[in-house]
Amino acid sequence: MGVEGCTKCIKYLLFVFNFIFWLAGGIILGVALWLRHDSQTTNILYLQLGDKQAPNTFYVGIYILIAVGAVMMFVGFLGCYGAIQESQCLLGTFFTCLVILFACEVAAGIWGFVNKDQIAKDVKQFYDQAFQQALMADSETNNGRAVVKTFHETLDCCGPDNAMGAITPLWRDDLCPKKDSVLKTFLETSSCHKKIDELFSGKLYLIGIAAIVVAVIMIFEMILSMVLCCGIRNSSVY
Repeated sequence: MGVEGCTKCIKYLLFVFNFIFWLAGGIILGVALWLRHDSQTTNILYLQLGDKQAPNTFYVGIYILIAVGAVMMFVGFLGCYGAIQESQCLLGTFFTCLVILFACEVAAGIWGFVNKDQIAKDVKQFYDQAFQQALMADSETNNGRAVVKTFHETLDCCGPDNAMGAITPLWRDDLCPKKDSVLKTFLETSSCHKKIDELFSGKLYLIGIAAIVVAVIMIFEMILSMVLCCGIRNSSVY
């Protein structure tokens, strides 16, 4: 015997929420793959300075997002099927998966909050080392010049956020993106430290919004799945 009345409404409401959850998982998976293959981050984070690789902390978060998106799509499908079939077993499994996912999301959120400034800081330190090598060393003996030019061309910037960086467009214009004139290069070129902060803070902001939306949906789904499960159990008694 199927559920009736308000419980039936909850059943279809849970199905709708699960479909939205499944779509959200697909969107997160798509965004994560886009961030993973975005030309700006890829050009910078694949760089290598001598034996030192560019910091990969950002990619750790991206791989977590890819895994979360894939799991969300599976769990969303499980919830939809469990709601339509009115299966207590599937709904119980769905609820357990949601609790685990929610706990993982909270842990990832705490990790992201703690490391939100560290990602940009590590990349800026890597850039500063390459910049020093590009200024002082011969390009034949190291690849510092190539690393710096990749930063400059990708982010349309020149120099670090200090006095030396401010005058770099004037005395080392060969390292900076080409403008119509030296004066225009000096006036219009931004600091690379500023551009690195903008690059990663913008992407982390996008990830944060997606995480909050998903967390709200998950809370509603946990409540609805338990109410529906209780409704199915009670309806089977009568």
